[in-house]
Amino acid sequence: MISGAHAVIYSQDPDADRAFFQQILKLPNVDAGGGWLIFGLPPSEVAVHPADSSGKHELILMSDDIHAFAAAMANQNVPCEPVQDQPWGMLTQITLPGGGQLGVYEPKHERPENPD
Repeated sequence: MISGAHAVIYSQDPDADRAFFQQILKLPNVDAGGGWLIFGLPPSEVAVHPADSSGKHELILMSDDIHAFAAAMANQNVPCEPVQDQPWGMLTQITLPGGGQLGVYEPKHERPENPD
């Protein structure tokens, strides 16, 4: 059901952080469009998003079949938002027992290879 994770790093200087992941850490990556790099991590990935301040992070789980995932959550009485068709993937939000929400999506974008 869950096939990986997509972590987001918010940054005041996303170009510099992307260069660090690409050039210093030498992580495999793909351009998801317009220079928006997504980096492979074993067995997850990380993308650097622009932000007004650094330090905020977000965890989004990934699924190979978001509709099957949403149905499975409904069968377990886990609150799940309707699936939204976004340009980059099919997205839902589940509500955790503590009240927080966790994103889960089925990506449409190309996925980077995992580093060895």
